[in-house]
Parts: sequence; C-alpha cells; structure tokens
Amino acid sequence: MAQQQATRKKKVGRKKKKILTSTSGLAHIQASFNNTIITITDKQGGVIAWSAPGVVGFSGSKKSTPFAAQIAATDAAKKAKAIGLKEIDVYVKGPGSGRESAIRALQAAGLVIKLIKDVTPIPHNGCRPPKKRRV
Repeated sequence: MAQQQATRKKKVGRKKKKILTSTSGLAHIQASFNNTIITITDKQGGVIAWSAPGVVGFSGSKKSTPFAAQIAATDAAKKAKAIGLKEIDVYVKGPGSGRESAIRALQAAGLVIKLIKDVTPIPHNGCRPPKKRRV
C-alpha cells in the first residue's frame, strides 16, 4: 500500500492596504545618466510608492530623457496621493537629466513641495574616475 501524501496549498495572501498616519512624506529622486528612479516614502523611510521610466513603458536610451522622468514622477505621485499623501520633501541624488523635470511633475501632480535638497554624494578624492574618452 502506497502512502498518499497530503498536498498542502499555500494561501497567497494579499498585501494590506497601506494607511498613512500623517499626510507628509519624502520623495527621493535618483537621477543617473541612464535612468531616473522616484521613490516616495513616509517620514520613517517606509516606501509608499515608487516608479521609474521602465515601469511606465520606456526602454533603452529613452529612459534617460527628462520626459521619461516626468511621466514616472507623475505615476509615483498619483499612487502616493491615492494613499493620502499631500506634502513632500524632495531629495535629489545624481547628475542625470531627469532631475528638474521630475520635481516639476511632482508639483504638477498636486503634491505640495516643502523642501528641495541635493544629496548627491561628492567624493573627497575617493575612487579613480574612468579614463577620458578620445573620440
């Protein structure tokens, strides 16, 4: 007699809907030369919403454009507003082309911007940079 094994099905639980305790948060914009990532968090650093140009349909070199950053920032702001966020502090990191357009898009989406701060890490002569291109 073969012993039958009881098959257990795992219950796939849905995530709880996030409930905000305050209406203010932080927006972190990381703008590299190839992409722009927008993350909106609460004051403690828990992620409320995020978006990037790849999420909203851009691919390849189109992800590095200011327009792609604008669309991604609008997408992240809509998600955050749906949860109940009203005002944000913006922290911008990196040298990318999507910095300003992402900030403008957050403001145009209806979020009140209280602070804009540049937190780009600047080395005190750390790593050796890549060699200069000879074209």
